[in-house]
Amino acid sequence: MHSLGDFPKTCSIGAFNKKSSDPLEIKAPAKRATFLSKENSLSAPEEHILVIPESVIEQIGTIEGFESDVDKFLVPILGSESLSFQPRGAMETDPSYKQLIPYVLLEWTDGDGLIRLFTYTRGGGGGESRLHAKRSVGIGGHISREDSAEGADPYTTGMQRELAEEVCLDSEYSETREGLIYDPSNDVGKVHLGVVHRFVLQTPDVSSNEADLAEGGFMTIDALRAEWDRLETWTQLAIDALYS
Repeated sequence: MHSLGDFPKTCSIGAFNKKSSDPLEIKAPAKRATFLSKENSLSAPEEHILVIPESVIEQIGTIEGFESDVDKFLVPILGSESLSFQPRGAMETDPSYKQLIPYVLLEWTDGDGLIRLFTYTRGGGGGESRLHAKRSVGIGGHISREDSAEGADPYTTGMQRELAEEVCLDSEYSETREGLIYDPSNDVGKVHLGVVHRFVLQTPDVSSNEADLAEGGFMTIDALRAEWDRLETWTQLAIDALYS
């Protein structure tokens, strides 16, 4: 196993051994959005996030719900010249762009052979306010322009940053990319494209790092299904696709 490297949090992060191909690497998008307008220049600059035009996805194919052929879509998306960083505020209400969101499932098998997923309740922190009070099994968030600093691969760097910000993960694990999620049935889903990663942990050494991840802990698939109506849509789609 080899290490993911240092993360910006004090908790340690376990090493990993990828079962799939090496992480997809992309160069920083050539197109860069500008900062806030002049009248707002004295305030903190707005976060700029990684997005892809919907038209690029439509040229590849159609995604609705869970798409298991992840590389068919993700390779051309991450290699597209249309990939760019845009102001987050505008992107949250513009379905002609899709925000790329790593959605990492943390899986552990207990001593009885039962698969358990790390789950939490979305709280009142800095996350997506429209999802508060929903239960989730996905760790991750937006890829920011800062993730492309010094020529870094923004997608992989952003995913690692989000993991380090949201949880303390102190277990070795293997990783696979499992699919894409797109759910146009609600306002949140219309502007986001989830990339589902599964981390299979050797030990259940995970804890929440943020107020936005409340009541964190591992639950069996049956226990999650027992509170199905409390689960966010992406979590429902991922569980149905990967654990049916």
